[in-house]
Amino acid sequence: MSKSLSKRPPKTAPKSSAPKSSSSGAPVQQDPNEAPSIAKPLTRVVAILYDGMLILALLFLVGTVLTVIGTLLTMETGTESSQAQSLPTWYQNLVMTPAFVLTLVAFYGIFWRRGGQTLGMQTWRLKTVNNAGHLLTWGQSFKRILAACLMPLLFGVIGSLIGGSRTIMLTSAFLGLIFNYVFCLFNRRGLAVQDMLSNSITLKMPKVAHEGLWRGFKNRKKKQ
Repeated sequence: MSKSLSKRPPKTAPKSSAPKSSSSGAPVQQDPNEAPSIAKPLTRVVAILYDGMLILALLFLVGTVLTVIGTLLTMETGTESSQAQSLPTWYQNLVMTPAFVLTLVAFYGIFWRRGGQTLGMQTWRLKTVNNAGHLLTWGQSFKRILAACLMPLLFGVIGSLIGGSRTIMLTSAFLGLIFNYVFCLFNRRGLAVQDMLSNSITLKMPKVAHEGLWRGFKNRKKKQ
C-alpha cells in the first residue's frame, strides 16, 4: 500500500528579533514609522540664530585683521583719536566685502561638505543634502548660499530706494531673509526659496539616523 506524503513548506530561518546595533556597537531602538522629513521653517530659523553667533564672531575676527592690515598699508597712523581716519572705499569694497562673503561661504561649505550640518543644525537634528540625498559639493554649497542671499539683497535694494538710510536697508534685508522661510508656509512641499533655487533640501533627521557632526567628519574622512 502506497502512502501519500503531504507536502510541507520548507522551513525558513526565524527572523531575528534582536535590535539593530549602532556604529558604536550599542543596541538602539528605531521607530519604523519615523523617517527624515522636510524641516519646519521655525526650526530652521532657530538653527540660523545659533549659527549666527558663531558667524558674527568669525566676521568680527576677519574684519579686525583686515582693518589692521588696511590701516598699515593705506593710511598714516596717528597717536590721537582726532587723527583717526576711515579706510578707503576701494579697500572696503574690493577687499573687506569679498573677504566677508568668502568667510560665509567657507563656514557653510565646509560643514555642508563634511557632514551636511553646521553646529546649529546639529542641535536641532537638521541636515542639508541635494535632491539625490547626497552631501553638497562646493558648487552646490555656493549656489545655495547665493540663493539664500537673493531675497535679502532684493529687499535691501528696495528698502534703500524707498528710505535711503542704512537702517531701513538692513531692516529690509532682514525681512528678505525671513521671507525665505515664510515661503515654506505657502509651498506645498514646505520648501524654502533657497531649496528650490539650488535643488537642495534641509531635512529633520530621526534620532537614530542622525549621525552627529563630528562622526560625520570622521566617517567622511575614512571614505576618502
